[in-house]
Amino acid sequence: MMKDQRPTDYFTETEIELLRMKSNFRGVMAVVHCWSVILLVWVVASIWTNVFTVLLGILVIGTRQLGLFVLAHEGAHFNLSSNRTLNDWLMQWPLNRVLLGGTGKGYRKYHVQHHANTQQENDPDLVLSKPFPISRSSFRRKIFRDLTGQTGFKLYGATIKEAFSGENRWLGLSNGFRRLGPNLLINIIFFSGFAFAGNWHLYFLLWWVPALTWNHFVTRIRNIGEHAVVSDNDDRLKNTRTIIANWWERVFIAPYSVNYHLEHHLIVNCPCYNLRRAHQMLVDKGIEDQMEIVHGYPDMFRRAVLA
Repeated sequence: MMKDQRPTDYFTETEIELLRMKSNFRGVMAVVHCWSVILLVWVVASIWTNVFTVLLGILVIGTRQLGLFVLAHEGAHFNLSSNRTLNDWLMQWPLNRVLLGGTGKGYRKYHVQHHANTQQENDPDLVLSKPFPISRSSFRRKIFRDLTGQTGFKLYGATIKEAFSGENRWLGLSNGFRRLGPNLLINIIFFSGFAFAGNWHLYFLLWWVPALTWNHFVTRIRNIGEHAVVSDNDDRLKNTRTIIANWWERVFIAPYSVNYHLEHHLIVNCPCYNLRRAHQMLVDKGIEDQMEIVHGYPDMFRRAVLA
């Protein structure tokens, strides 16, 4: 059973109010930034199409697709905007619907159970961390499945199958197009843009290839980093991990301060742009030694993957 730990155990009321302060401008600009990076890669690769720009583009876009999810997760906590209508619109349309996501409201209902029961038997995300530590051979197999698209095809296939389920064929089609029709329309627009520029093939190389490969690889790394092999499942300072990431890790693995996961669990309605500040406050209070912190993702791997 988790200990009864509250934000006020570590922060003053004034600090909590400061950390919870939301900026509509910064929330919108985070979404704009994520899409600006994706569009920049598309433009550069369309002008200079070669192996280097495509491969680098797959890495960058795959991480930005994780970034879309991270920002949608912000929306699930109402952290994108103080205006809940705007918050949910951002969560649904420019973030969730562009791949195979839904409205986000279902995820919000599911995700609140993770926060209420972190690392407990009734945590719906426990399956992501419980198997660790694992052997190197097991880890290599998982990474191979991620980078060859097997994980992506399996998960997206399950999403499509569930969306098109129904008592009969016509009801299944109706359910599927109601659930995924907006996603399909958005992707038709994407494909049309590439086709108009004479690079229709880049839609697949620089949207669905990263979605099926690198996105799932970095998502797995994020999942391992957040809760796998933590030192105390019942202590909120130790059942969630913060990873001090360097610049390249933030670019390719941990966008939008997702690496400050312990701080997020302490104050769930602290927007992502305030998480680093929350971390520094805890360090300044001398609590660092009580926290589950590692320096860099390689350090995390050494704990989660057996030699």
